[in-house]
Amino acid sequence: MSETQDQHIYKLQNLSCTSCAAKFEKNIREIPTVEDVKLNFGASKITIAGQASIEQLEQAGSFDGILVYPEHQRLPETKEPFWKQRANQTTMVSLFFLILGYISSLQIGEEEVITIGLFGLAILTGGLSLFKEGLKNLIKFQFDMTTLMTIAVIGAAVIGEWGEGAVVVFLFAISEALETYSMDKARNSIRSLMDIAPNTATIKRGTQEFEVDVEDIQVGDIMIIKPGQKLAMDGVVAKGNSSINQAAITGESLPVHKSAGDEVFAGTLNEEGALEVRITKRTEDTTIAKIIHLVEEAQAERAPSQQFVDKFAKYYTPAILIISLLVAVLPPLLINGEWNEWIYRGLAVLVVGCPCALVISTPVAIVTAIGNAARNGVLIKGGIHLEETGRLKVIAFDKTGTLTHGTPEVTNIVSLSTMTEKEVLKTAASIENLSQHPLAAAVLRKAQSSNIILAEVENFQSMTGKGAKAEVDGQLYYIGSPHLFTAELERSPEISAGIEALQADGKTVMLLGSHTGIKGYIAVEDQIRSASSTIIQKLYDLGIQKTIMLTGDNKLAATSIGNKLHLTEVRSDLMPEDKLDAIKSLRKQFGKVAMIGDGVNDAPALATSTVGIAMGGAGTDTALETADIALMADDLDKLPYTIGLSRKTLKIIFQNVAFALGLKLLALLLIIPGWLTLWMAIFADMGATLIVVLNSLRLMKTKY
Repeated sequence: MSETQDQHIYKLQNLSCTSCAAKFEKNIREIPTVEDVKLNFGASKITIAGQASIEQLEQAGSFDGILVYPEHQRLPETKEPFWKQRANQTTMVSLFFLILGYISSLQIGEEEVITIGLFGLAILTGGLSLFKEGLKNLIKFQFDMTTLMTIAVIGAAVIGEWGEGAVVVFLFAISEALETYSMDKARNSIRSLMDIAPNTATIKRGTQEFEVDVEDIQVGDIMIIKPGQKLAMDGVVAKGNSSINQAAITGESLPVHKSAGDEVFAGTLNEEGALEVRITKRTEDTTIAKIIHLVEEAQAERAPSQQFVDKFAKYYTPAILIISLLVAVLPPLLINGEWNEWIYRGLAVLVVGCPCALVISTPVAIVTAIGNAARNGVLIKGGIHLEETGRLKVIAFDKTGTLTHGTPEVTNIVSLSTMTEKEVLKTAASIENLSQHPLAAAVLRKAQSSNIILAEVENFQSMTGKGAKAEVDGQLYYIGSPHLFTAELERSPEISAGIEALQADGKTVMLLGSHTGIKGYIAVEDQIRSASSTIIQKLYDLGIQKTIMLTGDNKLAATSIGNKLHLTEVRSDLMPEDKLDAIKSLRKQFGKVAMIGDGVNDAPALATSTVGIAMGGAGTDTALETADIALMADDLDKLPYTIGLSRKTLKIIFQNVAFALGLKLLALLLIIPGWLTLWMAIFADMGATLIVVLNSLRLMKTKY
C-alpha cells in the first residue's frame, strides 16, 4: 500500500473468523471510492486507502455484525456477555428445537410432519444467517465454508435427513463460536498491552495540579507520580527518587532505581517514592505505543507456513467440492449405487472437508506467540522472524554491551618509574579527559572515585586507533595501546610479559610514557555479565550448534572472555565491515544465523543476519526500528526464552496442520464403508478446530 495514498486506519469489533475477514476485505474493495485495503486479522484493524464512511464499512461487514471505530477512539469497555450475544442465543434456540425433534422422532417417528417441522425450525433458527450468506456466495460461485455448509444442509433436507441437517447447523455454529473465542483469547495479549498505561495523568502547571487526559498532555509538561501509581507517559525524572517496576515494558522482574535525569516509560509502576517527570513524548510516540503498533504490524505479516496454508486452502476447498460431487454422482451412474446413499456420502465429504481448522492452524499460533513475547519484554516484528528464530543453528554475539556490561572498569595500575601509581592515574586521566574513547571514561571514573584533581593539559592530539598525546606540567606524554609504544618507545621483555599476562586474562592495557621511557600502565576490563555464562549453556541445551563472539578487541582479551563463557568460536580485531563479512560467511556455511548487538553500532551485521536481535529496545528507537527482534531489557535473559518460544511455535504449527489434515483424512476413509454420518463429519471438523485452538493457546503460558 503506497504511503502517498490517503490512508485511514480503523479498529474492528466482532471480526470472528479468517474467512469472514477475507469476505469483509473483498466487500470493501467493491466500494468505488476505495483504492486499496489491508486487513490485519490478528490485531482486528483495517487500513483503507481512499474514502469510505464508517456506515459503508459496517455495511460491508454486516453479514458478521462487524463494528468499525476510528483508530484513536477507545472501544466500548463493556463486552456483551456470552449468553446475550444474538448468535449464541439463536444457537441455543436451535438446540432446543433439535432436542424436541429427536424426542419426537423416538415417540412418533422420523418421517412425521411434527418431527420434520421441529428439525426444520432447528435448521432455520440456527442457520438463517448461514443460509443467507451461503446462498449469496453460491450465486456468485464463491466457495467458502458457509457455501459448503449451506449445500450440505440443503442436500440433507432434500434426501430426507432433516435430523442430520439440524445437527450440522448446530455443530457448525458451535465451531464458529470456538474460533471467535480462540481469536479473542489470542488478541487479549495485545489488549492487555493497551490497558497497561493509564488514560489520564496528574499534571502540574505552575502551583496547581490537574487530572488531564493523555491525549491533551504536551511535551515538557510535569507529571506527578505518587507511590503505587502507573506512569501514563514517557519522560525523564525531574525530581525525586524511586524504584520503578518495568516488567510491563522490559520483562525485568526486579524494580529499577530511578533518580533525576533517568528515563521512565509509560505503563511502568512507581513503587515507593514520589516523582516529578518531565514529559518527553506525546502519547502516540511512547515506547508502549510503539510496541503495540509494531506487534500489530507483526501480526499482519504472514509467516511462511501461513502463506503455504493459505495457498493450499485456496485449492483445497474447490477440490473437496469436486470430490464430493464425484462421490455423490459416479457410484449411482457407474455401479448402480443407491442415489440417496451416495448423495449422503457426498454431503459427508463436503462437511468433513470444511477447511476451518486448517485455515486457523497457523495464524492463531503466530498471534498468540507474538503477544506472549510482547508481554514478556520481547518484541518480535513478524511471523517470519518468529519462524526463522525457531530454525536457528548459529548465534553471533557482539561483545561490548551484549556479553559484557559495556562499561569498562580499571582493574590494575602499575608504575614502571619513579612516578607513584596515583601519579600515573592522575597523568593518564588528565590526558584522557579530552578523549571520547570508552576506555578514557573508565580511567576518568577511577580518578574521580580516588578523589584525584586533574592537571592542566596543553597541545592535546588524538592518534586515531592508537591513543593520544599531550603536555602535562610541561612534559609530553603518550597514552594508548601497546601498538603505539612499539612505534614511539621501546618495551623491555619484562614489560611485554606483564602486558601479555593481563591481556590473556581478558584485560585491555593502556601504556603511559614519554620520550624518556614507559612510566606505567593501566589495565581496563569490560565486566562480563553475570548471567552470560548460564545463558550460553541454555542456548546449547536448546540445540544451538555454535556460539561466536565478534569483537574489535585484541585476540588475547577476546579469547579469555570466550573461554570463560564456553563460546564455540571467537573472532577478534574486527572492524564493522569485518563483522558484516563474518555474518555472510556464517550464513553460507550454516544457513540460519542470528546476530545480537545493541542495534546501533552493528547495524550492517544485524541487517545481514537471518535474524537481527537488538538489546535494550526500551531505551533506543533505533533498536525498535532496525532489528527483527528487540529484547526490551538491556540484558540477554530473554534470549533463551525467545528461541524456546519460537521452536515451540514451529512444533505447534506442525502439530496443528497434522491434526487438521489427519482428522479429515481419517474421516474421509470412514466414508468408503459408509460409516461416516453427517453429524460425525461436522463433529470431526469441530474437533479438529478445537484441538488446533487449544493447542495454539498453550503458547500463552510459555515461559523459560
